[in-house]
Amino acid sequence: MSRADASPPGPPTVLPETPPDSRAGASEGVRAVGVRRGFGSVRAVDSVTFHARPGRVTALVGPNGAGKTTLLLMLAGLLVPDAGTLTVAGHDPVTHNMEVRARTGWMPDTFGTWDSLTAREVLATVGAAYFLSAARARQRADELLRLVHLDDLADAPARVLSRGQKQRLGLARSLVHDPQVLLLDEPASGLDPRSRVDLRVLLRRLASEGRTILVSSHVLTELDELADDAVFLSRGRTVRESSLAAATGQRRAWRLRALDPVVLTAWLEDAGVEYRRGTERGTEGGTKPGPSAGPDDGSVQVELDDDESVAGLVRAAVLAGVPLVSVAPANGALEQVYLSLEEERR
Repeated sequence: MSRADASPPGPPTVLPETPPDSRAGASEGVRAVGVRRGFGSVRAVDSVTFHARPGRVTALVGPNGAGKTTLLLMLAGLLVPDAGTLTVAGHDPVTHNMEVRARTGWMPDTFGTWDSLTAREVLATVGAAYFLSAARARQRADELLRLVHLDDLADAPARVLSRGQKQRLGLARSLVHDPQVLLLDEPASGLDPRSRVDLRVLLRRLASEGRTILVSSHVLTELDELADDAVFLSRGRTVRESSLAAATGQRRAWRLRALDPVVLTAWLEDAGVEYRRGTERGTEGGTKPGPSAGPDDGSVQVELDDDESVAGLVRAAVLAGVPLVSVAPANGALEQVYLSLEEERR
């Protein structure tokens, strides 16, 4: 099968008469075991194993070329794996392709549509492909256009929509048939800040209803606020699976800022706590040249093992009279894990 989602689609795929609200197999979520897929001599997906659970948002994290989009295309039933097994809501996308499509909402990274159709007509046409009655398809289109804040453009041809508006229409299209599994490839691409917030709220709500949501994105800060679990890919392989709770609890950098930076750094040195600020790296008993810690706002960074260590440091600083203004992670939890993996790769 070819990747046709990047260009305007042809006639919609006709699905079998499976009730669109069927929950069979939904409790199994999405599973991949030893999945591989190549294109000629290029191994896009080399060995991927993970489990995305229902009721949770799972992030696919990795650099360009890590195999994220190829993996999502296989899960959506648009590519056939060379080896390994996949199940989506209890069904194999290869042997039960139509059953998987009936239960899956697929949003590609590039939204292809019929440019001459209006936003409402696009959704109604997709609804017809999923065996919704004409009246129900129109009703569902109106509901979803309101949901993604495109109701004022319902009768505008798709060709006049901006990149961000097409992304929102693409999300609505993936929800037409009330799927139990959502496969979203870079869903926040092109969205303005308000729309990004709306997307997070919507996906959290959908997950709370028991759906399985798999999201690929390069914007790790967005995923930090959205995801429950993460699957890290590198060169087509699964290099780590982690929950956000576990990622947050591991050793990471924290940024401290005080009213008087001199008092803060003097206290850290007396306490023997290694820190980093500007172009200096603090060590036990003094400072030495080191890499930049970020913006020159008088803040310093310290590496701490877990939340208890953070609480202990803050308590000790306050008791010592250090006028702390803020204490916050220097990086998001996913970014911290990703950077540590990149460091190991070097």
